[in-house]
Amino acid sequence: MSADTLPKILIENYQEFGDQRIAMRRKALGLWQEFTWKDSYEHVKYFAYGLLSLGVQPDDKVAIIGENDPEWYWSEYAAQSVHAIPFGIFVDAHHEELKYYVEHSDCTIVVAHDQEQVDKVLDFADEVPKVKKIIYWDPKGLWAYDESRIMYFYDVIELGKSYEKTHGDLFEEMVEKTQTDDTAVFCYTSGTTGKPKAAMLNHSGLLDTAKSWFAVDPWYQEDEYLSYLPPAWAAEQFLGITGGLIAKIKVNFPEKSETLQENMREIGPQIVFYSSRLWESTASTVQAKISDTIKIKKFVYDLFMPVGYKLADMRFAGKKPNFLWRGLYHLGEWTLFRKVRDRIGMRDVRYGYSSGAAISPDMIRLFHAMGVNLKSLYGLSETGINVIGYDQSFSPDVTGTPIPNSEVKTTENGEIIIRSKSMLSGYYKSPGAYDEKVKSGWFYTGDFGYFDDKGRLTVIDRIEDMRELKNGTKFSPQFTEIRLRFSPYIRDVLTIGGKDRGYVTAMINIDFDNVGQWAESHHIAYTTFTDLSQKAETYDLVMQYIQRVNSVLPVGARIKKFVNLHKEFDADEAELTRSRKIRRSFVEDKYKDLINTIYSDKTKVVIDALITYRDGRTGVVKTGVTIKQVPEIEKQ
Repeated sequence: MSADTLPKILIENYQEFGDQRIAMRRKALGLWQEFTWKDSYEHVKYFAYGLLSLGVQPDDKVAIIGENDPEWYWSEYAAQSVHAIPFGIFVDAHHEELKYYVEHSDCTIVVAHDQEQVDKVLDFADEVPKVKKIIYWDPKGLWAYDESRIMYFYDVIELGKSYEKTHGDLFEEMVEKTQTDDTAVFCYTSGTTGKPKAAMLNHSGLLDTAKSWFAVDPWYQEDEYLSYLPPAWAAEQFLGITGGLIAKIKVNFPEKSETLQENMREIGPQIVFYSSRLWESTASTVQAKISDTIKIKKFVYDLFMPVGYKLADMRFAGKKPNFLWRGLYHLGEWTLFRKVRDRIGMRDVRYGYSSGAAISPDMIRLFHAMGVNLKSLYGLSETGINVIGYDQSFSPDVTGTPIPNSEVKTTENGEIIIRSKSMLSGYYKSPGAYDEKVKSGWFYTGDFGYFDDKGRLTVIDRIEDMRELKNGTKFSPQFTEIRLRFSPYIRDVLTIGGKDRGYVTAMINIDFDNVGQWAESHHIAYTTFTDLSQKAETYDLVMQYIQRVNSVLPVGARIKKFVNLHKEFDADEAELTRSRKIRRSFVEDKYKDLINTIYSDKTKVVIDALITYRDGRTGVVKTGVTIKQVPEIEKQ
């Protein structure tokens, strides 16, 4: 068999390892459940037969919505095996989003995790007659449902076992007929500039991305991979779904998000892939805990972190540390770095990857100083992963170097364009959108960036998000925002400016947990997020980090005023995409009255605020939001 599709590789791995090697592990009810390659093969085969018995036809669409679990992977492989097209939906998608994906895709089967997801689909199921079945894999709360359209995942498996009795080797025959240019999956774009589009990715594109990736960063069969980012995101398709098969590694699934770090400590993964926001959250947690720890531990941290930074910077510069610095680092490794990595579940990490949005160079330096080889990735759902930081030429200040099979260059106006073997074959139902983005084989990303003299790419921002002030000064909002998010007390930032504005301002989302801990340790009383965000002490805390970032910005790009927003940006209110990118234009329009007031002479604005109390009650109150002036940086 020529293993040029995902189901073919699954069968190949089953034939090689059978029940002698573990393919997947899941933490459930406090215990690790293990699944061999034989287990995975059989679950996929019988679920595929079950889909056939339910009437699934080639090119039918199968939606999958749920937390990362073996059943998620098996459902995708099974759909591909019977020539159907799977696609993922983010678990926090609200009613209208979910309905859009199901309707737009012409979905016939929905595979859902639990009662919550089933209920969301049932809410509009009568309006979407193409959906034949809703299949769930977590039965809690669903046994009593009297609804003919819903079925238990393992009942479908039993249907498949019965179906096999009369259809012999049909599964293997269908897998053998899968082709490398078959559409393997739909990956919906984030929708930052409009309705999400379904990028059609074929098997060849998925496999080429993973193979090119491994030519730069090899994965080994003994490696452990943590599957945490949603497979609805293209990057997890390239890593866990595809990379796990090619590298034949063990894919691990945490019990739940709250136990992530605890489960990681048990797993000891060599490969971790987080979104940039999750890396930021992890760093914020480390920094907040250090600032609130006992004096002796803080002394050790303050003593050895400069050593970690020194050696990291020497590696970035291609220099070898002398005996003294190596000795100091080894001492720091045993007294600090190893313990910190263990606490965050990264004791044995060989590669840490970040994608989805730019990440601060300060963040990368922090993790490298602690001994975590964190790298930025750059790519798109439509083009695969195209740029990675190479160990031999790594720098936290650049995004990375193009990987094999990816051509990356910039146009005269600085737009990044990509040509790769992993390119999408089109957008489902949107041929015009494809023609707009792909010209002469090159995908026009809409991102602005540049190459240095070593051939390394730095991605700056979306071209449409670059700003020019009234005086002609140009600045990148993202450049400022990622540096501010390095603060453990700042969760989100939106910087504002334009041709009708004379200076840069910012709306800040505080990190409620970390600022709350800081407030309690400083005996500052508060009640709600809104209350805490408007405390004078909180403004002073945020001010420190704004001034710190201002000190490294050009004068014209410095923040002159800011507000601590009374609420968090929320994906359910369309302020964020499901991968937590700010929908900049939408947010600026939504808060245009507040923004106009920031640029006035006022120092406070009264707005209606929806608040949630600690007991879960909600209410609407009028609250004053302070507008704070940022003092000019004193000349040295």
